[in-house]
Amino acid sequence: MALQFFNTLANKKEDFVPIKEGEIRLYTCGPTVYNFAHIGNFRAYMFEDLLRRFLKYKGLKVTQVMNLTDIDDKTIKGCKAQGVSLAEYTQPYKDGFFEDLDTLKIERAEFYPEATTHIPEMVEIIKKLMTNGLAYEIKGNYYFKIDAFPDYGKLARIDLAGLKAGARVASDEYEKESVSDFALWKAWTPEDGDVFWETDLGKGRPGWHLECSAMSMKYLGNHFDMHTGGVDNKFPHHENEIAQSEGASGEKFVNYWLHCAHLIVEGKKMSKSLGNFYSLREILEKDYSPAAIRYLLLSTQYRMPLNFTFDGLDAAAKALRRYNDFWRNLAEFSGAGKGGAAGEFIDKAAAEFEKGLDDDLNISYALAAVFDFIRDINRLRSENNLTADERDRALQVLEKIDTVLGFQVQESSLDNESEIEDLVQRRTEAKKSRDFATADSIRDQLTAMDIVLEDTPQGVKWRKKV
Repeated sequence: MALQFFNTLANKKEDFVPIKEGEIRLYTCGPTVYNFAHIGNFRAYMFEDLLRRFLKYKGLKVTQVMNLTDIDDKTIKGCKAQGVSLAEYTQPYKDGFFEDLDTLKIERAEFYPEATTHIPEMVEIIKKLMTNGLAYEIKGNYYFKIDAFPDYGKLARIDLAGLKAGARVASDEYEKESVSDFALWKAWTPEDGDVFWETDLGKGRPGWHLECSAMSMKYLGNHFDMHTGGVDNKFPHHENEIAQSEGASGEKFVNYWLHCAHLIVEGKKMSKSLGNFYSLREILEKDYSPAAIRYLLLSTQYRMPLNFTFDGLDAAAKALRRYNDFWRNLAEFSGAGKGGAAGEFIDKAAAEFEKGLDDDLNISYALAAVFDFIRDINRLRSENNLTADERDRALQVLEKIDTVLGFQVQESSLDNESEIEDLVQRRTEAKKSRDFATADSIRDQLTAMDIVLEDTPQGVKWRKKV
């Protein structure tokens, strides 16, 4: 089947056709660096990682841009509260964001532009909007005039019939029911402190919505393939991006808009007042592995709400153990069997995995195909009906699938490997001599070191906890 996505702009599922054959230009909304990113943010970033990886799996060259919003109402408020410069305030959160991406094995985009280093591009867009009659100035503040842009509302399907002409909003974020002229540029006020730029527009700073337009158009052009983000950004942020971008360039801004649904925690909206508002770091402190978090965030189709639960994390860890144990055991299998039946399962796994993701990134279907494959190949292996050739083909398919999933946990060498081997040996000897108290005590010691023991017919095997 053709690769299809649900395009918010068309409000239906469509075949994906890139502007330039074999390539895709993709913009993804990045973090506002006023704090460490929370798991709701990472639900969106994980969906975008799956999208990026699958597009590459399909043979497309991906150019991805993800912005860093380091100037807005929140970052100004934060730096003033701490009595430091804007750059000093945001840098730790920028660094933390990239550390978190690496922790979750989220592939790096080609470009991570910062809003504070793209002020000239934003000023130029405002000048074009002024020339085109789509912006106006009041006391050094510049606003987008939405009633002069007939297509306003086409993404979110906003009815402008009840619009009160001339209503304005200056804050970076506003109520989703509010349809108002929005700020492109904000004149400096004493509340802004030393956060301002001297420009042709006067002394001030950009509005949040303008930042994404300037950075996406600089690196991807006036018209590009795809823009993604959370459903909460559809209106007003993405709607405003379309208006100011198309209003300035006169060209269509983006062909495909993909939006992921909300994340809830234990069945409730995530909020600090409920005590269920977590950063990635806080989840890791609860002794959950990055791999399990990645699995859980990835395992629900992006347009479906994701219920993040700790039981779900435990289930994710079990699924990952099955996945990685299969990989390791298959790699160690001698392949001495008669074989002949594996080819059908190998081909089916590859085809069904791709079929699922071709259908608007239906990850549930794709994962079901992977675990059916694991079941079928495990059965053949246990029956000794798998040749070395078939084993190698199965491993090749799994390796290709994992370029999309990123679930493989590498068995890294440990500094205390000899100590672990010694403890395992001592436990084995204690069990042989029926000293179960000592054996249990050693097992508890290994568990505290995140070492998992497996009793097999070939003896005791150990591995680092997934």
